[in-house]
Amino acid sequence: MTTPGGMFTKNDYAYVELQRRILTGVLPAGAVIPQARLAAEIGVSTTPLREAIRRLSAEGMVELEAHRDARVTPVSADEARNLYQVRENLDPLAAALAARTRTAADIAAISDAFDRLSPIASASDLDALVRHREFHRSVYRASGNPVLIDILERLWDKADRYRVIGLSHRGDTPGDRSRVTAEHQAIMAAVADGDADRADAVMREHIANSLGRRAIDALAEDPVAG
Repeated sequence: MTTPGGMFTKNDYAYVELQRRILTGVLPAGAVIPQARLAAEIGVSTTPLREAIRRLSAEGMVELEAHRDARVTPVSADEARNLYQVRENLDPLAAALAARTRTAADIAAISDAFDRLSPIASASDLDALVRHREFHRSVYRASGNPVLIDILERLWDKADRYRVIGLSHRGDTPGDRSRVTAEHQAIMAAVADGDADRADAVMREHIANSLGRRAIDALAEDPVAG
């Protein structure tokens, strides 16, 4: 199946569409997923949609229990805080390791991902979210630690919902965009220079300013946000 992003199978297309509706709040936290209606809306049979539900269940975005309707997993300030606590330690570790072990190919991949970054201006801008992930993924991969890479990849799937909540809570400003660009550039430079201490520090600052951190405040103020 051809989409603006390229050639997708029906399973992939159903997955992307369901994920998009969850991330943008079309299907809000706690909502039952209307499988027959949704399959008709996106133009697939229920079989690819069920596969998409299974994939998103494995990523923590859908609750799937025997003999019960599939539901969008609820969000909470506690989970946002837990995700943040893990990331504020593991992301700096990945950046520091990347600075120690990066290769010329790693540096080129990080630079290429940086060049493709664009501001995450709204909750519906999923392409910008994907490019943001690709930048961080290029840093993770440069760490050379497969266990750490796998943990951070799985955290990212769940954390995207909280990034959207954080963005919706405070919006996007030119100052935010400039700051985020400078932070990404500093991460790239520290890794390329082989400065592990600086890579740790700039990544730690980046996580402290992140949309995931904002989501903690948003959900503390409004437990049903997102």
